[in-house]
Amino acid sequence: MQRLTLDPGQIENDRICLTPAQVHYLRQVLRLRSGDPFLSLHPQGGVWLTLLGDRPSVATLQEPWLDLPELRIQATLLIALPKTGFDEVVRHCVELGAKTIVPVISERTLLQPSESKQKRWQRIAQEAAEQCERNTVPIVSPVLPLIPALAQVSPEDDRYICVNRIAAVSFLTRILSPDPPVQNQPAQNRSIAILTGPEGGWTSAEVTAAIDLGYEPVSLGNLILRAVTAPIAVMSLVMAASSTTPTFPPCLERSELPSA
Repeated sequence: MQRLTLDPGQIENDRICLTPAQVHYLRQVLRLRSGDPFLSLHPQGGVWLTLLGDRPSVATLQEPWLDLPELRIQATLLIALPKTGFDEVVRHCVELGAKTIVPVISERTLLQPSESKQKRWQRIAQEAAEQCERNTVPIVSPVLPLIPALAQVSPEDDRYICVNRIAAVSFLTRILSPDPPVQNQPAQNRSIAILTGPEGGWTSAEVTAAIDLGYEPVSLGNLILRAVTAPIAVMSLVMAASSTTPTFPPCLERSELPSA
C-alpha cells in the first residue's frame, strides 16, 4: 500500500484532513475510492493503516501497521556540499537508513544554496522514505557552516570525520567495535555522527577543528571517493552493520492512538 506523510496540523484525534495535493494523488493518480486503505507516516513516528472517508479530503486512522524497525545504528550525516548531485545523495542516504542529514559549508565548498534548496531536499527525503517504507521521514537540516554543524551534534553520539591520505582507523571497524565502548547505550542501539568531505578534501585546519570537538578520523578504504560517493558508502556500511533478523512489535491497542 502507498505511504503518505502527514503533518501535525492535519490530524485531529483519528481524523485526517488531506491536502489538495494528497487528495489528487490518492483519488486521481492511485484511483482509490472511499473506504480504500493506504498507510500514513505519523509525524511522531510509526505507520498507521488509514482509510479514505466519504468526503474527498477526509481520511481516518485505523490501527498501527506492523512494520520493520529503523536501523539499530542511528546515523546523522554531516555532508560537505558537492558542486552537483546532492539531490541524489539525499535520496540514496535516506533509502539506506540515514536519520538526519546536515548539509555543510566547508572552506572548499563552492555551492551556496538558497532556502528553497533545503525545502526541496526535505521533499526528496520524504519521497524516499515513503518509497522504501521507512517508519519515519529523516530530517534534512538547514545548511550550516562547518563549526556550527559539528557543535550541534550531541556529545553522547559517537562522532567521526572521514579522511584520506593520512593514517586513520577503518570506519567499519569503529561501527562494529567502538573504542572506547559506547557509554549508556546498548551495543545494538547506537547513535553516531559521521562527517564526509568536499571536492578537494578537508583542509588541515578543518580536520584539527573536528578532532578538537571530539570527532575521530576514520578511513573508508584505500580508494579516493568522490564527494557524492562517500556519504553513500558510509550509509552502506552503517546499514550492513545494523543488519538483523527483523522482529515486529505487537500492535498497539486502539486506545493508544497517538495525538498530533
